[in-house]
Amino acid sequence: MGKQFTEISGQLQQFIQQQKIFFVATATAQSRVNLSPKGMDSLRILGPNRVVWLNVTGSGNETATHVQENPRMTIMFTAFEGAPMILRLYGQAKVVHQHDSEWNALYALFNPLPGARQIFDLQVDLVQTSCGMAVPFFDYVEEREQLKDWAEKQGEDGIKNYWEKKNQFSIDGLPSHILDSGR
Repeated sequence: MGKQFTEISGQLQQFIQQQKIFFVATATAQSRVNLSPKGMDSLRILGPNRVVWLNVTGSGNETATHVQENPRMTIMFTAFEGAPMILRLYGQAKVVHQHDSEWNALYALFNPLPGARQIFDLQVDLVQTSCGMAVPFFDYVEEREQLKDWAEKQGEDGIKNYWEKKNQFSIDGLPSHILDSGR
């Protein structure tokens, strides 16, 4: 049932591009495991072993703190319609903040999203598929607009104020470096 690959094939790229949601998991050696759902057309495949995803402002900033201490990341996709499948991308990630030199080139790959705060660049070293036969069918209705609307209402200064209050440290006290002008 499960198969492992060294890269993202064209067929698997098509599967990824059809998904409306993906899940990201990270952890340090000592932290809690963080597992987050993502959407908003925020993932791009840059090659058979590289994906980037745009992270928008949220209540926490666990992924950024984890990746800077331990770059392991897993991204999971699952079919909620059509043939069953689960696809996991395993690899080493780095966080790119707005003040980093790579930001502008990577951010240009995405439609602008209000509240954009980081981009994660994942070098994929293992691709794994599994059956997904126990995953139920779900119908996609539409994107939620609340986060985008909230970020637009905050404006740039309000977002940075929020980062200062809520996004500088993980729940385990690890720094995110979101406001650092250089690390």
